[in-house]
Amino acid sequence: MTLLIIVVVLALVFDYINGFHDAANSIATIVSTKVLSPFQAVLWAAFFNFVAFFIFKDHGVANTIAKTVKSEFITLDVIMSGLIAAIVWNLLTWWLGIPSSSSHTLIGGFAGAAIAHAGFEVIDITRITKIFLFIFIAPLIGMMVSYILTIIILNVCRHASPAKADTWFKRLQLLSSAAFSLGHGGNDAQKVMGIISAALLVNGNISSIEAMPTWVPIGCYTAIAVGTMSGGWRIVKTMGTKITKVTPLEGVAAETAGAFTLFLTEHYKIPVSTTHTITGSIIGVGLSKRVSAVRWGVTVNLIWAWILTIPVSGFMAMLTYYLVRLLH
Repeated sequence: MTLLIIVVVLALVFDYINGFHDAANSIATIVSTKVLSPFQAVLWAAFFNFVAFFIFKDHGVANTIAKTVKSEFITLDVIMSGLIAAIVWNLLTWWLGIPSSSSHTLIGGFAGAAIAHAGFEVIDITRITKIFLFIFIAPLIGMMVSYILTIIILNVCRHASPAKADTWFKRLQLLSSAAFSLGHGGNDAQKVMGIISAALLVNGNISSIEAMPTWVPIGCYTAIAVGTMSGGWRIVKTMGTKITKVTPLEGVAAETAGAFTLFLTEHYKIPVSTTHTITGSIIGVGLSKRVSAVRWGVTVNLIWAWILTIPVSGFMAMLTYYLVRLLH
């Protein structure tokens, strides 16, 4: 029971870190366009992170995460090792200001620890392959939708007064940011729900992932919301200003495209990175102006962080698992 409590606490700590690590996803554009102050923005995002609890009821993403490793090979040591590695990698990338994916950090850590425990056959290849493909597909969807939205909005508003249009888009950005925060909460909190449910399952507390007790989603949505309130200012700077200059109109397009992508993938029970999704959406906005409007040097560095996150987290989790076993 003690080890289970440690695992649950670590999972909620990871969820909290996920919140402040990924706060930039929800608030970077709304802060950079000065629609809200940083403090107002994190309160806004945190509120809608938690409201997602009342909207996303099927817990499909949680189920997918829990089953990336075959259930007969999951142990509390495996889950604990994966969480420790994911927490370390998240804190390191936050400190360096790199908007890496908390989702893929968690998946990589979980898979790496399981491989150290029983070899590569423990991985559900079909699920992992789908998750890996969406490392690239999710930001591309966000990019295409934001590009098209920006072009459409610009054409519809081409005769509008610039000052009046700017005022309206600042108001609309409150809605688009709220929608993205809902998608962020619904997608990311479920990943930790899946991990906690897997721990409860292997410990014999529940009979199936679908039977998770109510305190699990409430705890996870609360942790990610409180984490978001803590902010993540290093990454806000990268997301809000370094990829491309964003206006309120473009902020609406990027956040709406990101929210659309997150709701779509949640519907199909696919865990995706909110970081990758909003980054792709911001790039799409930049491309609508011209290719040179996107700072490709920064973007290439972000892509390398995306590619390395799963294998690095997996390797760190393997080392952590071996250390945990030595200490037993």
